[in-house]
Amino acid sequence: MPMPESGRTHDEIVSSLHDLRRNDARWQEGRTFGLVYDGGSEVHAIAEEAARMYLHENALNTIAMPSLAQIQREVVGNMAALLHGDDASGFMTSGGTESILMAVKAARERGRAERAIDHGEIVVPTSAHAAFHKGGHYFGLDVVKVDVGPDSRADVEAMADAITDRTVLVVGSAPQYPHGVIDPIAELAPLAAAADANFHVDACMGGFVLPFMERLGEPVPLWDFRVPGVTTISLDVHKLGYAPKGASIILHRTKQLRRYQTYSFDDWLGGFYASPNMQGTRSGAPMAAAWAVMQRLGIEGYERLTRTTIDTARKLVAGVRAIDGLEVVGDPEAQLLAITTDREWTDRLDIFVVGDALASRGWYLDRQHRPDSLHATVSAGNAPAADDFLTDLAASVAETLGQRTADRSTQYSTLD
Repeated sequence: MPMPESGRTHDEIVSSLHDLRRNDARWQEGRTFGLVYDGGSEVHAIAEEAARMYLHENALNTIAMPSLAQIQREVVGNMAALLHGDDASGFMTSGGTESILMAVKAARERGRAERAIDHGEIVVPTSAHAAFHKGGHYFGLDVVKVDVGPDSRADVEAMADAITDRTVLVVGSAPQYPHGVIDPIAELAPLAAAADANFHVDACMGGFVLPFMERLGEPVPLWDFRVPGVTTISLDVHKLGYAPKGASIILHRTKQLRRYQTYSFDDWLGGFYASPNMQGTRSGAPMAAAWAVMQRLGIEGYERLTRTTIDTARKLVAGVRAIDGLEVVGDPEAQLLAITTDREWTDRLDIFVVGDALASRGWYLDRQHRPDSLHATVSAGNAPAADDFLTDLAASVAETLGQRTADRSTQYSTLD
């Protein structure tokens, strides 16, 4: 489609955007379990105002825009304190994938500098996010996959057996995305430390949930910088931190370890260049919006949203298990769950057909496999719609009994 010869009017453009959005997932109604996390109207208002103020600002050079440097310091410092990182330091990134990529890059650089490893390895459980495989591909590291145990958690003995003298990074998740369980971080991190390798906790999903669960008195295993051997943690402000998209954090245990993340180049006619991210230019809008949301909510606000989120997730788990033919995979510990077919019903019920029936009713859940399941990331915005979802889920099961789809795809991607 060619660009218009003459510029269109403001109203025409806005009307076209409304038309384009007509078939998008209806997250505003709590009918999307993932992708967008709704903290409520007050959160929307402050995020939108902050984003407008910083819409055109650029964090490429924080000497020119010191406010963005201060915003980054405060966002990073707030979460470092919550995760018991007394000396922790880090940066904001555009999302969980970039935070993970930077953790992989830092591990590679440390392995090269301190252990003379030219071609390193990453050891990951099969539940680890695909971004670690992307990082291995980008940065020339071999990714060693280790099957999870029967409880979907990383298998400590198998992970230990997979570590070699080429291992530069070992990975655990808190919680892991597919089934919502927390890997045994306290047992895994010492394995990495013994090999003088980095250990990364992927808390992109849990970083803004688990600390507040703990404050609310919920049982949460140790997973943060209180665990010796944890070197980096990723956590997303734009997930359960309820900020708009484009805001994540990577934390390093120390500023000395953080230096392995930064790229610098001093042989350019434009002068000395240094960047801590995959990006050079970085929009100030998501950084400012994240800071504003965190300031607006505070500890009490996050505790309130976390309480609502966890109560809603438990309600859904119980509701799913009460429907004949359905089961929840494993024992989810926070806000993520996977809905699958009960083993005794596999010849009568196809969970992907159930998912299609839910989609026809306006619900959006991702497909997964091993086992085939529907994935739900629950947030506070889903609470008002929880009863309707369970009603529609039961109806979808009843109407699809005996049906099966040939489409077994589990696409979680941007492809065109």
